[in-house]
Amino acid sequence: MEKRKLGRAGLEVSAIGLGCMGMSWSYGPPKDKEEMTALLHAAVERGVTFFDTAEVYGPLTNEELVGEALAPFRAEVVIATKFGWEPNPGDTNRWSALNSRPEHIKQAAEGSLKRLRIEAIDLFYQHRVDPNVPIEDVAAAVKELIQQGKVKHFGLSEAGAQTIRRANAVQPVAALQSEYSLFWREPEREIIPTLEELGIGFVPFSPLGKGFLTGKITPDTKFDSTDFRSTVPRFQEENRAANQRLVDLITVFAKHKHATPAQIALAWLLKKKPWIVPIPGTTKLERLNENLGALNVALSPEDLKAIDTASSEIKLEGERYPAFHQKLVGR
Repeated sequence: MEKRKLGRAGLEVSAIGLGCMGMSWSYGPPKDKEEMTALLHAAVERGVTFFDTAEVYGPLTNEELVGEALAPFRAEVVIATKFGWEPNPGDTNRWSALNSRPEHIKQAAEGSLKRLRIEAIDLFYQHRVDPNVPIEDVAAAVKELIQQGKVKHFGLSEAGAQTIRRANAVQPVAALQSEYSLFWREPEREIIPTLEELGIGFVPFSPLGKGFLTGKITPDTKFDSTDFRSTVPRFQEENRAANQRLVDLITVFAKHKHATPAQIALAWLLKKKPWIVPIPGTTKLERLNENLGALNVALSPEDLKAIDTASSEIKLEGERYPAFHQKLVGR
């Protein structure tokens, strides 16, 4: 497995990680624990060393799953988790109250350490920027946790360029985790140049466009009420039909390269920068194998330019988040 480094401190991880959220939350009902444990073990066996979770996934149950499953491989893996939410009273299925107050960050870290069965969190992201807490205070709180040996590296998620700069001035940021794919190229405008300047790694979540770039989702696809995509404007039936042009384009490149659309989408990301590490999520072994196969897809600079140019000419329809979540990104 190819390795890549995130941040100037050199956090080394597998070139493709595994997003674990869907095993417990957001993409339909929670999956079978034994099956997900077997999948996590299979990922390690195939050379994956980078696993992504968060306290809010479940809530809490995804960290417990990941912690138990990866305990035998602790010395071999890097586990990233996130803080910044607290329970919404009366709602047991999701957290919707932001809280990045320093005392809450420290409480969240203790909970994550216990659930993940680890002595130090490898990468601790602020899940969403809290407008009520200066980012300098957030960075200082994580810096204290790093000094105490409870956290190794600091990360941000869905933060804007100026927030990244301010945080990095207090405590070096190892990685930014934000959505980035052929389905969402906004980070190319300001975020990627900022990360390159500051020496910060980029961990794209939803690198397959929440499944859309696999070609398995059609205008006729029906999403379960527990599937987050049922609330996303970009996944409404009429928008899926309009956005199919992008999938068709990727499919043409895939046939030329004897690959799948998903592999082309991931290979495109990997070719963009040597410090980009996508974390496609899956609950199926065949999809895990397919995703890792992207490492064997060779895209030349000419291929990259052709994909960039052709995809840029396609206007995608629909916001990537419903209104509530849209307000939480890019701060």
